[in-house]
Amino acid sequence: MARIFSWVCFLCLNSVFAFAQFNEFIFEGFRNSNLTFDGMANINPAGVLELTNATQSMLGHAFYPFPFVFKNVSNNSSFSFSTTFVISIVPQYPTLGGHGMAFLLAPFKGLKGPSPRQYLGLFNASSNGKAYNHVFAVEFDTDKDFEFQDINDNHVGIDMNSLISNMSKPAGYMTSNGTVEVFDLKSQRSIQCWIDFDGAENMLNVSVVPGGMPKPDVPLISFNVKISDVLLDNMYVGFSASTGLLSSAHRVLGWSFRMNGPAQDLELSKLPQTTSADSMVKSRRFMVGVSVAAVSITVFAILAAIHLIRRIRQTEVIEEWELEYGPHRYPYNELKEATKGFRDKGLLGFGGFGRVYKGVIPSTGLEVAVKRVSHESKQGVREFVAEIASIGRLRHRNLVQLQGWCRHKEELLLVYDYMPNGSLDKHLFESTENMLNWAQRFRILKGVASALLYLHEEWEQRVVHRDVKASNVLLDEDLNGRLGDFGLARLYEHGSNPHTTHVVGTIGYIAPELSHTGKATTSTDVFAFGALLLEVACGKRPVDTKRSPEELVLVDLVWELHSNGKLLQAADPRLLNEYPVEEVGLVLELGLLCSHPHPEARPNMRQVVQMLAGDKPPPVVNSDPPWAADTPLMCKRFDDFNTTSHASTSSDGKRTFTSNGTSPVALLVGRD
Repeated sequence: MARIFSWVCFLCLNSVFAFAQFNEFIFEGFRNSNLTFDGMANINPAGVLELTNATQSMLGHAFYPFPFVFKNVSNNSSFSFSTTFVISIVPQYPTLGGHGMAFLLAPFKGLKGPSPRQYLGLFNASSNGKAYNHVFAVEFDTDKDFEFQDINDNHVGIDMNSLISNMSKPAGYMTSNGTVEVFDLKSQRSIQCWIDFDGAENMLNVSVVPGGMPKPDVPLISFNVKISDVLLDNMYVGFSASTGLLSSAHRVLGWSFRMNGPAQDLELSKLPQTTSADSMVKSRRFMVGVSVAAVSITVFAILAAIHLIRRIRQTEVIEEWELEYGPHRYPYNELKEATKGFRDKGLLGFGGFGRVYKGVIPSTGLEVAVKRVSHESKQGVREFVAEIASIGRLRHRNLVQLQGWCRHKEELLLVYDYMPNGSLDKHLFESTENMLNWAQRFRILKGVASALLYLHEEWEQRVVHRDVKASNVLLDEDLNGRLGDFGLARLYEHGSNPHTTHVVGTIGYIAPELSHTGKATTSTDVFAFGALLLEVACGKRPVDTKRSPEELVLVDLVWELHSNGKLLQAADPRLLNEYPVEEVGLVLELGLLCSHPHPEARPNMRQVVQMLAGDKPPPVVNSDPPWAADTPLMCKRFDDFNTTSHASTSSDGKRTFTSNGTSPVALLVGRD
């Protein structure tokens, strides 16, 4: 009986593909595994752990069901751990992938409120960067995330409570001759990864290679990091992934983990979906077998496809421009359900281009803002496509993220991140209970400046927003400013001249040269940002017909006070002098400089960002307004200022700029 019992135990142990023993486990395939799943994660019939499939805006988590002790309570240090796993990332479109996946240590088996998009299923816009997350992750990122300053869309990164990586490198491995061989994470091939943390030395080593290669002698990343600052005593180990608007299947084929020692090696021949010669032979035999069946159903498939296309055309017409800009389409019925039939109760705002409703996507519970483009909008489809073509591909922390769109018969719908705190202008002019303090205003201005710098210089094309104003600056949960509404935006190649077009924008924000040239440029965006700077600092609209004639145009009023040495009197009196004088003075002076009637006398957004951040000395402007006769605008310590035929240099080396005598907004309100 003892022999029989031992034999039965042996068979039971070997019939399970994974086992846990003390502080380690190994999965060579995941059939019969007892992992804990969240989101759309599952085990497919082949025994592969699928975190996501090719479905848009979805996430998946998989955790080992029992926690491990990661911290030594006696000295608060971290124990060592080691893991190796084989992954495969298969994009829906060969060159476009979802956001990526991550190995992680987390305090819970279910993360709290993660976004199914650019946060890899780890965080959301509010939780990203917060210490209460207690999340350590090694990310495998397959999308360019300018929001997190990741301009490489194929990298491995070390993340601690945030997707702004502490260390990242392009995916690759060290060859025998000492060079790094880079490979594509989303190549659909299997990729083996090793993560080893030495608790005594606080040293983290990460290696990645295409499947079948040995572990490199030199890691891709060696990073000295004290992860005990992030971890709790007990942590769960697992994987996370998200797809966003460009989806990928994120898969794990095998996984080995161990505390305080090296993880067991995976036998790649035992893993599902290997690329060995035997499997290729089996695949060929299978294809020969199914080819006969394929021929017999071809006619049926064609007929079914024709029927399906007819039905699609009757409901959701797909056009060429939609294919060019990616598969970001929502079904109309889903958006109708999300907004409860576009009821007025959910109306967030409205304007010349349509009405915006709050919605909750039924399949994900994600809060969104749905803009229903007005049927009376003169630009209609042109503006609709312009917004998709611009903001739909942009990634920055201070831009409102476009999540998708829908075109159904005559309905044109755009879906954005929901901004719970509404627009900046409402906080400045309509809200008395939640008035913004100076620190909040200054942070918002720096955020919008950073977004404009990204649009003008840092993205692959130059984007001119053409409608920068307070009502187009939206505030998220933490009152961070995000620039939105790209319906008027135009894209140009860097170094090219913008095409002539008709004047568009909002009175008070339109640069005076637009009435002559009709050309929107980055400098006209700078002018609008100058109006925004003054508006936020003064708490007054750029042009307000309700004010007295002397105060009708805000920039004139600020120049008048500046000329009399009373610039700080322009500050919003509701701030009650509770602000840093230097910061308020800087914003007011920058507002005047950006609002200069001559575009060549305005700084560019890089210079504006540097001055707001304190990395460049602030400008010193002449006390006389630039439209006064024979009055120069003096710009000291502006070393890389653009010189033009209007510029001259005085004996003391200061650059001066003369004006043609026209107020920067006079052309817009009929003043001389």
